[in-house]
Amino acid sequence: MTDHLPNIYVAFRNRFPDVAQNQDELAASIDSAGPLDDKTARLIKLGIALGSQADGAVRSNVRKALQAGATQEEVEQAILLGITTRGFPATVAAWQWMNEVIQDQQIDN
Repeated sequence: MTDHLPNIYVAFRNRFPDVAQNQDELAASIDSAGPLDDKTARLIKLGIALGSQADGAVRSNVRKALQAGATQEEVEQAILLGITTRGFPATVAAWQWMNEVIQDQQIDN
């Protein structure tokens, strides 16, 4: 677990460890089901998170995309692609969340 996980998420995992383990196994199975590399998969998941306006998922996938080797410019482009599909306000919100993640990482370093 990392410092980035919301308390409610950690509490849910602690309360339902079997469900959390099954979810982790499903996620690992899906991640390995096809030819996409981790960076590409994270950028796609970022777009899905933006589309659903899932603040935590956007932040998580920004962090994971950067860890998988995506540049800040690649992450920004993945977010910008949301303008014509999801709309300007949703895209700006995701861009804000991305900037907060990047600022937090700079403070941690």
